[in-house]
Amino acid sequence: MNKKVLVGMSGGVDSTVTAKLLQDAGYEVEGVYMKLHDKPGYHEANFAKVQHVAKYLGIKATMLDLSKDFDEAVYRPFIEGYKQGLTPNPCANCNRLIKFGKMMEHARSIGADYLATGHYVRHDGEYIIEASDETKDQSYFLFDIDKSIIPHLIFPLGEWRKEDVKAYASKIDALKDFATQKESSEICFVETTYIDVLKEHTEVEMPGEVLDVNGNVIGHHKGYMHYTIGKRRGFFVRGAHEPHYVKEIRPETNQIVVCRHDDLEVRHINLERVNLMNAQKSFSCDVKVRYRTKRVACRVEVTEDGGAVIELEEPVFGVAAGQAAVFYEGNRLLGGGWITG
Repeated sequence: MNKKVLVGMSGGVDSTVTAKLLQDAGYEVEGVYMKLHDKPGYHEANFAKVQHVAKYLGIKATMLDLSKDFDEAVYRPFIEGYKQGLTPNPCANCNRLIKFGKMMEHARSIGADYLATGHYVRHDGEYIIEASDETKDQSYFLFDIDKSIIPHLIFPLGEWRKEDVKAYASKIDALKDFATQKESSEICFVETTYIDVLKEHTEVEMPGEVLDVNGNVIGHHKGYMHYTIGKRRGFFVRGAHEPHYVKEIRPETNQIVVCRHDDLEVRHINLERVNLMNAQKSFSCDVKVRYRTKRVACRVEVTEDGGAVIELEEPVFGVAAGQAAVFYEGNRLLGGGWITG
């Protein structure tokens, strides 16, 4: 009997090729499209693409309405995070609670042996492994998933390069349009900038003071939610002859603290809600403090309250509360946690 796999299908080239590869490998494939929000016309267009692929493959594909779960677990915390002066990471949050949470529950409910997605990652049954294509690797965003589900996941694109995925689709008449379509935005509910999303729910245009690290008022800004740690534009500093960067956001007073680049240097990071793939309480590894930053060697000490303290061997810059610090050993993902400061 063929093993059954549920494939999360978005209407994009990655999940489309994922479904085709699994069917060719002999799996019984069923597709699911997740409706996560209420953007007008968005889901109708994408689900039409999913249905096109399903018809070509001769498989069942359904739409799973998770909009209420997504709103409570991902969207609302995203809005509240910015209100609190944080820099949220909704994709990592969504992966734990929705894509590899609710979608895994759905896979089990239909008797699927596996859940597959078009993520560029691999795994060895115990650990998530970085993708062969380092430029597309998405392991950073999977640090918080439940480790118990890893043996039940399949990532067919983990060994592929993006250009090869597009080339593969372009050679199949029924799929060639997927090879040339525009890639989706990194955050599915953000069309332009996160500020446009915040404007729908709260006031973001609130002129306020810019302070230096000594607490002196040295300029003005257009509202604290416009800024993230490390940002160097969009505010005014009187008499500035060199770049200034956002070092701290104070939502309670609508103030931002700015500094010169060297003052952004951080060697010590506190985390909460740490998720690890093993039970170590103290270990050395590499850490990434944002998706597109380089790794830095560090020492991690897990605390009794489920957090951790990171001591870095060299400084990093622009560390933002609300983002994720993600641990690696070689190409293995060890886990990570949420930055508090």
